[in-house]
Amino acid sequence: MKDKVLKLGLPKGSLQEATFKMFQKAGFKVSLSSDRSYFPSIDDPEIECVLLRAQEMSRYVQDGALDCGITGNDWILENRSDVIRITDLVYSKVSMGKVRWVLAVPESSNMKSVKDLKNKRIATELVSVTKDYFAKNKVKVEVEFSWGATEVKVNAGLVDAIVDVTETGRSLKANKLAIIATLCESTTQFIANKSSFKDNWKKNKMEQIALLLKGAIAAEGKVGLKMNVREEDVKKITALLPALKKPTISGLTGSGWVAVETIIDENVVRTLIPALKKAGAEGIIEYPLNKLIY
Repeated sequence: MKDKVLKLGLPKGSLQEATFKMFQKAGFKVSLSSDRSYFPSIDDPEIECVLLRAQEMSRYVQDGALDCGITGNDWILENRSDVIRITDLVYSKVSMGKVRWVLAVPESSNMKSVKDLKNKRIATELVSVTKDYFAKNKVKVEVEFSWGATEVKVNAGLVDAIVDVTETGRSLKANKLAIIATLCESTTQFIANKSSFKDNWKKNKMEQIALLLKGAIAAEGKVGLKMNVREEDVKKITALLPALKKPTISGLTGSGWVAVETIIDENVVRTLIPALKKAGAEGIIEYPLNKLIY
């Protein structure tokens, strides 16, 4: 039925590739017919997708043009959107990690605190949040919207300071800028329209998608290990395993051997497998994970 369709907004731009990869690991094949297309296809007839900039996603979800979407918490705050945050989607391996919006000034400047920026000009893409921050601190400033290349504007003498997004701060440091305050932190969010979330079918569909996405994220950077172990070596082997909870141990046909299975961080495999082999494990198998549901 036509009414059994969930309208889903996916972010175009810096989050697009990471989002498509995340959905694929979650079990959904999302693709575009061309680079200019704004309507991705998805192998689920109950979902209709549209690509939008993350900056405006929350407005369309709030207004009901979309049932749900993926965007940053920063843009929800910027648009003052009244939406439901279903879950965080922190996918740090592919540019969906936690970021900060920071106030930065020239390293050579005498401005060391927020109060020092009285009557100064600030450039940022996050205008509303920046205005709210300075108003809260009772500091009068001029805030202007920046269309890009925000870091360059201070050294070019166009503005006195900037509010910009950063993960590590390295780019700001490279531009000889010093961070003097953090305005907010942001993670990628799966959000829903409030009316849509009251619809039982849509709510269940969104929660299913959220569960699978979280499972895909949880599995990132982890692998499964299987091995055969003599019964007398079990304690020695399990002592080496940094298991998610406890390894699964099951008996094998024939006496004296068991199968051990566990989930571990991928970055420890190269040192762990030789240690397991030395401790008596045999038939060691490493396999990738698509989803990990807690």
